Amino acid sequence: MKLVERSWYSKFGITWLLFPLSALFYLVAKYRFYTQRKLQNQSDKPKVIVVGNIAVGGTGKTPFTVFLVEHLKKLGLRVAVISRGYGGEVQSKPLLVDENVSAEQCGDEPKLIALRCKVPVVVYPKRNESIAFLNNKYSLDVIIADDGLQHYQMPRAIELCIVDASRRFGNKLVLPVGPLREPCSRLKHVDLTIYNGDTCNIGYTLVVDGVYRVKDQKEITDFNEPLTLISAIGNPSRFEKTVDEMNIKVLGHHIFKDHHNYQDTDFAMLTGPLLMTEKDAVKCQAFAKSNWYYLKVSAQPTQQLLNKLGQLLNDKGIHNHGI
Repeated sequence: MKLVERSWYSKFGITWLLFPLSALFYLVAKYRFYTQRKLQNQSDKPKVIVVGNIAVGGTGKTPFTVFLVEHLKKLGLRVAVISRGYGGEVQSKPLLVDENVSAEQCGDEPKLIALRCKVPVVVYPKRNESIAFLNNKYSLDVIIADDGLQHYQMPRAIELCIVDASRRFGNKLVLPVGPLREPCSRLKHVDLTIYNGDTCNIGYTLVVDGVYRVKDQKEITDFNEPLTLISAIGNPSRFEKTVDEMNIKVLGHHIFKDHHNYQDTDFAMLTGPLLMTEKDAVKCQAFAKSNWYYLKVSAQPTQQLLNKLGQLLNDKGIHNHGI
């Protein structure tokens, strides 16, 4: 996979041998967009806000989703989140994520969002059925569809596309030659393109809120020992960069496939202190040792992003005086 990713983010690479498949993928993506897309200015509530991306791999979308939930809650809005539940078990009906639902069942990102935000989170591949489930159970103002940009059967009021400011679009080609799920022209049709890592324009940065113990979520204030990194995320290099900026001595980095469901046997050969992401930690709490830690990070938006988001919410009639 590393060889494939290097090809995606270079001018030429081994994946160019698959160009005919990429051309077919491009045509299918364009056909689906123009024939199935159901973007509409919803007059009823709850309004659906899609947070997604056009590139595969980690773009830092989950921290932004957490920020958006908290931001809308501060505006006095009743919010819920729906997700496909990638990495979790295949569900036969919408599953409400609560304290009894494990990350292995629902997926790591939905579990993290539920724990951080304390709002209803529902996982199911059929987003419209998740929306109907929430409407039958709650009185909501906004439903955030996490990673639903390409789910065209779902009507939505707002589309937000998250882009990694450093990697951006690689060679700007769709799968499998490039990293894109849809061509860059898709950005012309979203309401807001938001860059993770942009400190000057419409974007946000990821800031570390502290180091916590996986076992009991207790913050560690005197953390200074060398450790080994563990991650199963889309862009592990971003995790490495964050740790490096904290001047933490790293002994090595064990990288698992994105959304890997950890078992205690995965750590059989690792005896020293470990540091992982919060997304990893939600899957390791049941068997974590006392010297396993995670970084808690949050999205810090620029003022330009806050201004654009406020204007967009106002234009779509999303405010705390009723929708």
